[in-house]
Amino acid sequence: MTEQTFDFLVDSHVNLHAAQYEGAEVEDLVRAALKANVRAMLTISDRLDNTDAIKAIAARYPFIWRSVGVHPHYADDFADLTAQTLIEAASAPDVVGIGECGLDFYYGHSGQANQRAVFAAHIEAAQATGLPLIIHTRDADEMMLEMLAAAMDKAPFVPLLHCYTSGKALAEQVYGWGGYISFSGIATFKNADAVRAIAAAAPMDRLIIETDCPYLAPVPKRGRRNEPALLVHVAEFLATLRAVPLEDFTAQTTRNFFRLFAAADAALVPGGDAPSRGSIKEDAAP
Repeated sequence: MTEQTFDFLVDSHVNLHAAQYEGAEVEDLVRAALKANVRAMLTISDRLDNTDAIKAIAARYPFIWRSVGVHPHYADDFADLTAQTLIEAASAPDVVGIGECGLDFYYGHSGQANQRAVFAAHIEAAQATGLPLIIHTRDADEMMLEMLAAAMDKAPFVPLLHCYTSGKALAEQVYGWGGYISFSGIATFKNADAVRAIAAAAPMDRLIIETDCPYLAPVPKRGRRNEPALLVHVAEFLATLRAVPLEDFTAQTTRNFFRLFAAADAALVPGGDAPSRGSIKEDAAP
């Protein structure tokens, strides 16, 4: 069976509800992204009490999907989170992933016990729903591997290591489980040789890209507020790093996104830089 060919980029991790973006400005961000050929996005949940704001953004644009989850920074605030709560929240048709979730022992904004418990609830929800698990991990490779391996022994699920900065062993084990890895503008940073080495060696059919906006703007825009339109710089850099033509890199990473996030319907993505299905006013199209 021939796989679909894509000629546009997908930003697999945006935070459009972040305080850095205010109100109607989201529409400007979407316009700029479409003009830059970033024609679809996944807007990410960091806290369940932000669900309404995230849902409202996704509802405006059929080519923006969303996730449900709790970032490890906020595990202390959701220490009683259950898999059932996530499963119920994930039943909406625009939800295509579980997370962002995981372990962050670098900042330690939440206790490790609560981080592990909340992450375990997300894993269980991914197992139950079949949706990909969007994982944040920092300074926690050993515990991350231990938790993922134990869960895989019970029931399969598909992990995605987002905005990857961890070690080679974790990445290779996730490939072995059929998982994916995502790279952000960090790969363009001067001191990111270790990230670039992993990005260069990643199996091409397991690689996707993201901005993680409003954070981590890529070179040559480093230091400014990030946005989805800047994904093109990540794509251009990684295509060059891997010695792959940009059009081939674009096609493969977008194909990977829709294979991983199978609940996201590529048919809803607008053609060219034109808005889709009335999501943006026609009289103000880019």
